[in-house]
Amino acid sequence: MNLKESILNKITSFSDPFSHWEIDTPLSSEMIDELQNVKISDAPRSFDGTRAADAGGDGVDGKLRVFLEKDNSHLLTSGMELIQDLRDKEVIGSIQEKIKKDLTNSFIRIEYISDRKGFWLKPHLDIKEKLMTMMLFINTYDESEKLGTDFYDTNMNLVKTIPYKHNSGYFFASGHNTWHGLEKKEIKIERRCMQINYVTFPTSWPINV
Repeated sequence: MNLKESILNKITSFSDPFSHWEIDTPLSSEMIDELQNVKISDAPRSFDGTRAADAGGDGVDGKLRVFLEKDNSHLLTSGMELIQDLRDKEVIGSIQEKIKKDLTNSFIRIEYISDRKGFWLKPHLDIKEKLMTMMLFINTYDESEKLGTDFYDTNMNLVKTIPYKHNSGYFFASGHNTWHGLEKKEIKIERRCMQINYVTFPTSWPINV
């Protein structure tokens, strides 16, 4: 249960440009293998600065990710271990205390992501239904650490880039000032990561079972 251990004991807090927490070694070797090997479409595509191609309305960027759902959970057994960690009362309590949001009756959403050459994200705020956003990185292709998430102030000045370091990550609560994105940078092969959210809308994984 690497994620639980990391959330409870291996995080560093920051306040600039908004409150966020960096995480060290959140993923087990089995979870790294699963995230690396899950099949995600590599068909050529163009990018519009959103993860789901909302600007174009065709959803092509959305094919760069796979959601952990009941119908594929038997294939993603390490992902199910993460669900257990995210339902743990100590973990929920620790995160609630930090982000100052009530996670009672929320749901877990996990997505396996593959960002490839040409991908970028314009600065944006998460929807209010995302109570917490966590991003975990694996860098098995020795990509530049500059490929981590970019954080901005309210004037859209780039303030910080979370390093794209292997087996690391961060989390924060959605808010009025949590502007983040990914500048146009060189992805040589692939930027693999996992996004974890506590959300208010139903998913396959309520925290209360």
